[in-house]
Amino acid sequence: MPDFKDGQARCHSYLDLIELFNKTFAESERTLLVKGEDEPIYIPAKRADAKHQIVFAHGYFASALHEIAHWCIAGKARRLLEDYGYWYCPDGRNEDEQAEFEKVEVKPQAIEWAFSIAAGKTFRVSTDNLNGAPVDSEAFQTAVKQQLQQYIQQGFPPRAQQFIEVLQTFYGMPDIKAQEVIDVIN
Repeated sequence: MPDFKDGQARCHSYLDLIELFNKTFAESERTLLVKGEDEPIYIPAKRADAKHQIVFAHGYFASALHEIAHWCIAGKARRLLEDYGYWYCPDGRNEDEQAEFEKVEVKPQAIEWAFSIAAGKTFRVSTDNLNGAPVDSEAFQTAVKQQLQQYIQQGFPPRAQQFIEVLQTFYGMPDIKAQEVIDVIN
């Protein structure tokens, strides 16, 4: 694991996430975490000597964790495609589009939740559809929680586990345990 600051961070700055991620994965995975101005996007390297970029929105800490979570799930082939080649339909989705969105968001949001726990930060499940069809956010939250519990019991994807450990070390947080998964998200 890379050598970081003296361990105890006092606030949750996206700058720390950039430093932690880039020290951990810039060389081994040729990937950088980058603050963006607009919508998040994953941009694969176009040349062998370049690095892939995970671009997160507006300097938001949660956006960075969420985009890292997507990257942790994407396999090698998907990491060669812009935005991993995934389907995305923006806010304003109808019921069918929202159901598809939620289906593909369970795993990344479970990993984002684990990252949040490892960083000592509050997590909120996001249905990301303020202007679309009504959403059963409680059912989606339950699905994300169940996936998180499964990861805790059976293990996280390797890059996710590595970054959880980096966050725990930096923020001075203990190992994630199943009983720590809370029922109510503030």
